Amino acid sequence: MAPPQYRKPPQAPPKFTATPSSLIEDTHKLIDRSRAVQDAIVKDINPEKASFANVLLPMARDDNKMAIESHIIGFYQAVSTDQKLRDASTEAEKLLDEFAIESSMREDVFNLVDAAFKKSESLDPESRRLIEKDHKGYIRNGLGVPAGPMRDRFKEIKKRLSEISIAFQKNLNEENGALWFTREELDGVPEDLVASLEKGSGENSGKVKLTFKYPDLFPTLKYAKNAKTRQKVFVENENKCNKNVPLFREAIILRDEAARILGYSNHAEFRIEDKMAKTPKTVDDFLSDLRTRLAPGGEKEIQKLLALKQEDLKSRGDEESDDGHYYLWDHRYYDRLMLERDYSLDQQKITEYFPLQTTIRGMLHIFEELFGLAFVEIVGEERNEIADSGKGSDIVWHEEVQVFSVWDDEGEGSGFVGYLYLDLFPREGKYGHAANFNLQPGYIDENGTRRYPATALVCNFSKPTPKKPSLLKHDEVVTLFHELGHGIHDLVSRTTYSRFHGTNTVRDFVEAPSQMLENWCWTRSQLKALSHHYSYLSSDYEAAFKESSGASEKPEERIPDELIDNIIKTKHVNDALFNLRQLHFGMFDMTVHEPSSHKEIEALKVSETYNKLRKDISKLDGPEVFEGSNDWTWGNGQATFGHLIGGYDAGYYGYLSSQVYSADMFYSVFEANPMNGKEGRRYRHTVLERGGSQEEMQTLEDFLGRKPSTEAFYKELGLTK
Repeated sequence: MAPPQYRKPPQAPPKFTATPSSLIEDTHKLIDRSRAVQDAIVKDINPEKASFANVLLPMARDDNKMAIESHIIGFYQAVSTDQKLRDASTEAEKLLDEFAIESSMREDVFNLVDAAFKKSESLDPESRRLIEKDHKGYIRNGLGVPAGPMRDRFKEIKKRLSEISIAFQKNLNEENGALWFTREELDGVPEDLVASLEKGSGENSGKVKLTFKYPDLFPTLKYAKNAKTRQKVFVENENKCNKNVPLFREAIILRDEAARILGYSNHAEFRIEDKMAKTPKTVDDFLSDLRTRLAPGGEKEIQKLLALKQEDLKSRGDEESDDGHYYLWDHRYYDRLMLERDYSLDQQKITEYFPLQTTIRGMLHIFEELFGLAFVEIVGEERNEIADSGKGSDIVWHEEVQVFSVWDDEGEGSGFVGYLYLDLFPREGKYGHAANFNLQPGYIDENGTRRYPATALVCNFSKPTPKKPSLLKHDEVVTLFHELGHGIHDLVSRTTYSRFHGTNTVRDFVEAPSQMLENWCWTRSQLKALSHHYSYLSSDYEAAFKESSGASEKPEERIPDELIDNIIKTKHVNDALFNLRQLHFGMFDMTVHEPSSHKEIEALKVSETYNKLRKDISKLDGPEVFEGSNDWTWGNGQATFGHLIGGYDAGYYGYLSSQVYSADMFYSVFEANPMNGKEGRRYRHTVLERGGSQEEMQTLEDFLGRKPSTEAFYKELGLTK
C-alpha cells in the first residue's frame, strides 16, 4: 500500500486501450487538429503582425498536445502482442511522419516564422531557443531551396526516408529467425537456458530452437565450447534481417542527395552542424585520435586472447582446430574465459546475487537518495483506483508490465513527478534490445499548469523459471542502470515546451547522463547494496538453490567482497577491443555519411565496407580469411544497425564523445562520494531538469564550473600521453 501522501497522483496515467481502427482514427484527428492550427495562423496573421505569441506559441502548444497521444500511438509497434495493432501503429506513424514533413515544408507558415524571428523580440531563454530552432528547422527542411523541382524532390526524399525508417525498425522488431542445435552442439551453454528452449520434432527431433534474442544469443556466444556452433550463430545473426540491406543502402544514398540539395557537402555535414561537435572534421579528428591511442592496446589484447584460445584447444586435445586466427565469434567466449581464469570472475555465480526485481528496487533506492525521489509501485486494486476508467488493466499494454508513480521526496517538496513503466522480458514482435521510450512528455500548458511525463523501459532479460528468478549478469546490471538513467532524465526534466523535454538533447550529449550513472555499477558500496542472493527470496528458491549447488546452507545474502573485487578488477579488461568495436560503428557511420561525391556513395559496397572496416579497426578475423577466400560479403551487419536508421545517423560517435563528458562529470564531482545527495540534487537541477532547453555545452559548464576536459576520459581508458 502506498504511503498516504503518494496515493493519489494529480494526473491519471495514460491508457493503453487502442484498437487497430482507433489508432488510425485518432491519428487522423491529431493531424486534422494540428493542420487546423496552422491554417488558422496563416489565415489570421500577416508578416507585419507576426510574433512569437501569435505564430510560434500556438504551434508549440499544439506540439505539446500532439505528443501526449502520438508517442503512444507509435509505441504499440514496439510492444504489442497483436500483429494487427503493431501494423496499425506502423501505419499511423507513417501518417504522422508524412504530416510532419508536410508541416515542416509549409512556406506560408515559414514566412510568418521568419517574420517573427527577424523581429528579435525580448523572450525568455527557452522561448528564444524555440524560435531559433524552429526557424533553422524550416530551412533545414528545404525551405531555403527555391520552390520548384528541387524542393519537390527534397520532399519526396524526406517522405521515402520516413518509410524506410519505419519498415527497417519493423523488420527488426518482428525478426523471428532461429537455429536448431543438438544438445552436444550447445555443450557449455548454461543448462538453465538450454532447458528453456523449444524442443524440436520431426526433422528437428532431438534438437532445441535457439533464437537471436539477447537472452539466447549472448550466453551461447559466451559459453558454447563448439567453435562451429559459435560461428554459425554469429554469422547467421549478422544476416538475420537481410531484407534491410537494400533499405539501408537506399537510405544513405537519399540522405546524401538531400544534403546536397540543401547546399551541404554531405549528410554528415548537415547532421553535425547543430550538434555539440559542429563539424565532421571535429568528429573525424576525435575518432582518429582515439583509434591511434587504442590500436596498440587492441593488438596486445588479441595476442593474449589468441594464446588463451591455443591453450584451451590444446587442453581439449583439439590442436587441429588451431589455425592461428582469433575470430569474431571467439571473442565473447575467450573474453569470458579470461575473466574466469585470470580474474576469478564467475559470471554464473555473480548472477545469483542480482535477481532482477531486487536489483531494480536497489537501483530505484539509489535514485531516491541521490535525486530526492520516491518510487511507488502501483499494483492490484491501486491500479483500478488510479485509472480513469476504473480498470487497472487499461493502464498497461501487457500483463507483465510494472508501473510506478514517481514523486519528489519531502526535501524536494513531495510533488508528483510522473510515471515509470518497466517492460522487462522478451516476447514475439517486441522491440529486441534495451531502450527507454518517452510515452508522454512533460511541459507547461496554456494555463500555467504542469503536465507530467510518463516513460517506459523496454528490455529483454531472461524470464524467471520455477527454480530461479530472472537473474542479471553484471553487464546486464550496467545496461539496466543505464536505461533507467534515461528514464530518470525523462522524468525529472522541467521544461516549458515538450520539444526540449528530457532526453530531447543533441545526440552527442544525450548518452552522457546515463553513461555517467554506469559508474555506480562499478562502485563497491553500490554493488553491495544492489545485491541480494536469490535463495533469500523464497523457500522454493532456497530449496532449488541447495539442490542445484549441493550446498547445505545458503550463501551470504549480500555479494561477498571477494566477488566485488573481481568485478571491479575487470572493468578495463579487453577495454581497447570493446572501444575499438564502438569505433568501428562510429567510423562506419561517418564513412557512409561523408562521401566526397554522390557518385561515391552510389558506388559504395556497403556490406564489404562494414566488414572491412571492422577488420581494419578491431583486427578480429571473420570468414573472409577461410582458405584465402577474401570474401567480404559474408555478413550484412548494417542491416541490424537500427541506430543509423533510427536517429543516430552521423551521430553514433556520440556514444564515444559523450563518454568524455560523463567521465568528466563523474570524476570531478561524484568519484569521492557517489551517494552525495547534495551533489546529486545539484546534478538533477542543473543538468537533468534542463533537458534540451539550453545549449548543452552551457549545461555542462554550469555543472562543472568550467569547460569540459578530455583528461578524465583518457585517464579512465589508460590512454594518457
